[in-house]
Amino acid sequence: MIEVADPADPRLDDFRDLTTADRRPDRPGGRGLVIAEGVVVVQRLLASRYPVRALLGVPRRIEALAPDLADRDIPAYATSAEVMAETVGFHLNRGVLAAADRAAPVPLPDLLATARTIAVLEGVGDHENLGALFRNAAALGVDAVLLGPGCSDPLYRRSVRVSMGHVLAVPFAPLHDWPAGLDLLRAAGFRVLALTPRADAVPLSEVAVGGERVALLLGSEGPGLTEAAIAAADAAVRIPMSRAVDSLNVATAGAVAFYALTEGARGGTARQG
Repeated sequence: MIEVADPADPRLDDFRDLTTADRRPDRPGGRGLVIAEGVVVVQRLLASRYPVRALLGVPRRIEALAPDLADRDIPAYATSAEVMAETVGFHLNRGVLAAADRAAPVPLPDLLATARTIAVLEGVGDHENLGALFRNAAALGVDAVLLGPGCSDPLYRRSVRVSMGHVLAVPFAPLHDWPAGLDLLRAAGFRVLALTPRADAVPLSEVAVGGERVALLLGSEGPGLTEAAIAAADAAVRIPMSRAVDSLNVATAGAVAFYALTEGARGGTARQG
């Protein structure tokens, strides 16, 4: 640990004014760093492929990370909660941060070559929904996430936090040509399913997946998938609702569908239809 008492110390610049500075490289004032908050998320960052630059935290939180920092040449700046708050720009009750450089994205062909179940997102611009989707993908056996138009940055601080650091482990890549780029998935052997609440969609429990490779399309909160995306899919599927509820939050809907599809692919509970 390196003790720091001055919030203006230039060694803390990676952590300064995070309400405006931890943005994508193409945004004004953004440094494009990956920021992890809390002991568990920092541990996952340290175990990931993202090169960690430094830590900042109160001593007891840094001490909790000592086994993860062993034999790692990473500066860990220890300070008070007050100095942390002045540096970061807000009070951080998790007590520790880590900053890392972004890693090179996984090439789309490499990702398609190894995955069996993929989530494909269109218009998911809410950072918290995106982070929750990545956490659900990690928990329920989804191998990768593809980002269509209108999606927010998965490595934005809030998305990393809500994902509990799992966004750092689930491979993702942009899908630039939309929705024509879905043909690349089909050519790689994926069956493309669009999740939508509309009544003419097939109930998810009736979809037979067997050992198929599946790409599940999920749309934004509110409008959902565009008609162009649904038309480009092989089939439209839905989660049956009761009591006049018309839809679920996108991360919740994703979790239900991920479970159904990955269990079905393993010969689990999905019925044949």
